[in-house]
Amino acid sequence: MAYDEKTAERVRKLLSVRTDVVEKKMMGGLCFMVNGRMCCSVSGRGGLLVRVGPDAHQSMLGEPHVQPMEMRGRTMAGFLRVAPEGYRTEAALKKWVKRGVDFVAAMPSAPPARKATRPKSRKQQRVRASA
Repeated sequence: MAYDEKTAERVRKLLSVRTDVVEKKMMGGLCFMVNGRMCCSVSGRGGLLVRVGPDAHQSMLGEPHVQPMEMRGRTMAGFLRVAPEGYRTEAALKKWVKRGVDFVAAMPSAPPARKATRPKSRKQQRVRASA
C-alpha cells in the first residue's frame, strides 16, 4: 500500500525550515530523517509513525487516536502510530512532527552509513587464512 502523498506533503512543508532533513522510503512508507535519525514516517498502512522515545512512549499512549507501533507482531518501544484523525488539523500535525523532531534533535548525529563492500573471492579467503 502506498503512503498518503497529501500527508507527506504536509509533513514536508512543516520540516522545510530545517536543512538537516532527508526523506527515505522505508518500512512501507516515507520516513523523514532529521540529523540522520528517523523522526516520523507517513505509513503505507495509514497513519503517522512518530519517534518519541521510550520515556514519553507510555504517557502519550493515552492520547486520542494513538496506538503503539508494531512491526511483525512486536511493539516498537519509543515509536507511536497516530491515526489520521489524530493529525487532521495543521496544529495537531505540527504537534506530532515537533515531538519527533525534538526527540531526535537531542540525540547525537547518526554515524555515516557504511559503504557496502564486495565479498572476497574464495581464493582471497584461502590466501588470508593460510597467512
